[in-house]
Amino acid sequence: MKNIFPLDKFRELRTPFYYYDTKVLRDTLSAIKKETAKHSNYHVHYAVKANANPKVLGIIRESGLGADCVSGGEIRAAVKAGFPVDKIVFAGVGKSDWEINLGLDYGISCFNVESVPELEVINELAQAKAKVANIAFRINPNVGAHTHANITTGLAENKFGISMQDMDKVIDLALEMKNVKFTGLHFHIGSQILDMSDFVALCNRVNELQERLFARRIIVEHINVGGGLGIDYDHPNRQPIPDFQSYFVTYTEHLKLRPEQALHFELGRAVVGQCGSLISKALYMKQGTNKKFAILDAGMTDLIRPALYQAYHKIENITSDEAVEMYDVVGPICESSDVFGKSIDLNKVRRGDLIALRSAGAYGEIMASGYNCRELPVGYTSDELV
Repeated sequence: MKNIFPLDKFRELRTPFYYYDTKVLRDTLSAIKKETAKHSNYHVHYAVKANANPKVLGIIRESGLGADCVSGGEIRAAVKAGFPVDKIVFAGVGKSDWEINLGLDYGISCFNVESVPELEVINELAQAKAKVANIAFRINPNVGAHTHANITTGLAENKFGISMQDMDKVIDLALEMKNVKFTGLHFHIGSQILDMSDFVALCNRVNELQERLFARRIIVEHINVGGGLGIDYDHPNRQPIPDFQSYFVTYTEHLKLRPEQALHFELGRAVVGQCGSLISKALYMKQGTNKKFAILDAGMTDLIRPALYQAYHKIENITSDEAVEMYDVVGPICESSDVFGKSIDLNKVRRGDLIALRSAGAYGEIMASGYNCRELPVGYTSDELV
């Protein structure tokens, strides 16, 4: 679908760059709001780690979502973008002292705590400031997810969270502390999940843990089930908006909340993944012994997911209508893993053609690096290029 891109504007820009279709983003946010509006106790926090482009953050903030942060830098980016501090939560397995102090100074909504030592440090730092920090415990539910091994987070073998058998002990410890307030439980089982049965399994585990707490007359203020909903990388034009209805209905039907409890979500990829594309320029076509290479000016420094996760991104030649040929699409980085795709059918590629790597709005620009002393790609929105 070549007409979805403003090609005249693209030709004026230096490649590679990221392009964010704000209509897709706003339509996605509207779909989230439509589904969550059915439940007054559902609250969505955008996972800033997916994409922290300031213009993208501003649009998300305008929609009313909160912010889920995993670093002090993300907290600053969220505040700068205008997210209310009472809608900012801070997760992460390795929070440094300055990051915790930053959260305390801003008065953020909640710290999602992943270990006893972290709990002790938060209590100590809050005491020094004469403050009380709201905390939720991230419990590792030992629930697997049908996704790539590198992006599962809910197994006992992962580094994240507190084990289920230790849950009561750490809660007891927190209840004895004067400068933390135990308010919730936090879970996250992975990313790019399309099988709703994974979320059903999480609901069942949360229900079990809630029963354990209820037997002790403990009812937490909120349950945070993380995010993890995937997108359709194969068909970004056909399915630009994820199946939010099935996602939220899964929790409505399977999670047993008490009337006074709030349910929090941390969606990242599902919010921004489909709105973004990496736009690159073809430098050379090289005929190998058994294959033809299309060498782009974008590489793994600009979009690392294919090299890191063997991730698939739909690749399109958006300036050619010629007959289709097969290419290995590669970048200029001095690494054999700098490959975007092998045996890819593209309209005949010529030097100077613009190549789009689709569904790159999440974990694209934010993970870019300066390896090989390369400049970071710039991100543009469709609002800017009208």
